[in-house]
Amino acid sequence: MRMPGNARYTARRLWWIAALLPVLWFAGRAWYFRPNLATADAAADFTAVRADGETFRLTDLRGRYVLLDFWGSWCGPCRRESPALARLHARAADRLTIVSVALERDSAAWQRARAHDGRRWPHQVMEQTPSLKFLGGPVADRYGVKRVPTHFLIDPAGTVVSVDPPLDEVYELIDAR
Repeated sequence: MRMPGNARYTARRLWWIAALLPVLWFAGRAWYFRPNLATADAAADFTAVRADGETFRLTDLRGRYVLLDFWGSWCGPCRRESPALARLHARAADRLTIVSVALERDSAAWQRARAHDGRRWPHQVMEQTPSLKFLGGPVADRYGVKRVPTHFLIDPAGTVVSVDPPLDEVYELIDAR
């Protein structure tokens, strides 16, 4: 049995719409969740208070590579990558400073997660996220962080070298420069 011409046209149009919707959805997510900074951009400076109470500025770390690590104690993928970060810190501590910015609502959970996951490097910062905003805080907003984990590798001159580099390749990126 053949469909009338108008029904075939409608069925074909519905098929194209159904095929196009997932493509648009994935493209929209990729666009929305990309960080605001890209490679070759200057890293935005900020001042923060470390977990030990000391204040530092990102520009104080010029002359060294910096891995800016946005994470949360509530984030499963962030917690799973903590051992890789600890290995990277141990391997490249002479050339690389890791600055971890935790996006949190609960400082006690942040402290427990840091201790449990072996995040022992000195530059640990917690940003209190607003109650109506899932991710936020001044530093996260400045860098356009919309998901965690997000990493920025910054060179000694203060330029973003890589956005979300694989952690097992960071040491090689530093050696290649």
